[in-house]
Amino acid sequence: METFVHQVVAGIATGGVYASLALALVMIYQSTHHINFAQGEIAMFATYMAWTLINAGVSYWLAFVATIFLAFTLGVLIQRIIIQPVEKAPVLNVVVVFIGLLVILNSIAGWVFTYTIKSFPSPFPKEPPFGLHFISSHELGSIGVTLVLLMLLYGFFKFTPLGLAMRAAAQNPDSSRLVGIRVGWMLALGWGLAAAIGSVAGMMIAPVVFLEPNMMSGILLYAFAAALVGGIDSPGGAVLGGFIVGILENILGAYVIGTELKLSVALVLIIVVLTIKPAGLFGKVIVSRV
Repeated sequence: METFVHQVVAGIATGGVYASLALALVMIYQSTHHINFAQGEIAMFATYMAWTLINAGVSYWLAFVATIFLAFTLGVLIQRIIIQPVEKAPVLNVVVVFIGLLVILNSIAGWVFTYTIKSFPSPFPKEPPFGLHFISSHELGSIGVTLVLLMLLYGFFKFTPLGLAMRAAAQNPDSSRLVGIRVGWMLALGWGLAAAIGSVAGMMIAPVVFLEPNMMSGILLYAFAAALVGGIDSPGGAVLGGFIVGILENILGAYVIGTELKLSVALVLIIVVLTIKPAGLFGKVIVSRV
């Protein structure tokens, strides 16, 4: 029974990481109606920034906060310099840009930091909290960080004028321009927030999977599955989908299919959702008259 509880709790911890990255994917999708295939690489690159700061002697939490701001800046620059010129281009052009961005960031990380696997520190104690043996301190801390991040984002988008303006710009750009909202900058801020969220996911998962340029490739697939399960246009659905995918991955990997086939859980979920309920659990079904 204790092993089962550990698998569920560990699934919640990794599910929080998937939820964060899925939320970042949904934020970009709402503003561009495209999937950002480079979201995982942006998170990976930001995690290398944190690793560099920590190795330079900066305390973990100061490096954590600095990395969030650096990732936010990187996201804004990517939108303004790379994405904005092609936002009205055909879909294939945008997809190629996203894939190109993925390859470029991966290659730069490998060139600058090498492809050697590096350990990334955890800020949480090594001993299990409160004498519990079915959860590690890092798993518990990761859940806490994820929940705080999600609550802050909810409050930002629900109660602040800037958050409301960003939601309006993503959902209805033309009407937003009519009321004076600078849509271009709102979209850039959305990219910055998505990159910042991804950086938190990267820093939380790096102590588990270790740090290397390809560390986020499998994580991005799980996050994509989470976004589809919850609804690619539903932020709340993406968060719930992340926890669902995390728990399913751990339980099925431990008791049904084994750890070697765990990645297939995400692929099966993607196929099932796209076949049975393409809009996801909480996504909007759009009906157009012909």
